[in-house]
Amino acid sequence: MRTDFDPQNLPRRDFYRLLNSLVVPRPIAWVSSRSAAGVDNLAPHSFFTIASVSPPIVQFTSVGVKDSVRNIRATGDFVVNFTPESLFEEVNATGTDFGPEESEFDRAGLTREPSLTVQSRRVAQSPAALECRLHSMLELGDCTLVFGEVTHIAVATDVLDDAGHPLIDKLRPLSRLGLDEWGTMGEVKEITRIRASDWPREFRPRQH
Repeated sequence: MRTDFDPQNLPRRDFYRLLNSLVVPRPIAWVSSRSAAGVDNLAPHSFFTIASVSPPIVQFTSVGVKDSVRNIRATGDFVVNFTPESLFEEVNATGTDFGPEESEFDRAGLTREPSLTVQSRRVAQSPAALECRLHSMLELGDCTLVFGEVTHIAVATDVLDDAGHPLIDKLRPLSRLGLDEWGTMGEVKEITRIRASDWPREFRPRQH
């Protein structure tokens, strides 16, 4: 048996919460930007993904027009900072609706770090940062989709293996779930994708 939900028959907020609780876990874009007046903004956005490999473009969605969108529109760049479990409270704190004249860096006790290719500052405590130049924006209903071309990536050396690959057990990413719930790394599973030429005559998944 299933319970059916129709977006036309539910209050917008209720359907939004339902959708947020099912599209999980969601990686977090901890977006730092700088206003035209020079104020450094920092905000978590949990609608975030890779949009293109070549050119390298990442995308995050702002529900409503927030400081991140206004700043990026004005200055043309931003940084996506990685959100590790160790910065759980700081990431959450930067989601507070401070005014545009206040910097979340200062309110959350975070350190600015200069970027190499953009004017927006990086979070020094974050183990990785994607510097981005604005590629385009798309208005979709009450949301703004922001596409940024990655111009530089900076990763803390101590979270890389000898081949330069990021180690998930060192990164320990946070993710967003539903309501006020957050996810941590949990159990990590590995499996090799099956080539069509190697497909078994009868597919039998392992018992869990």
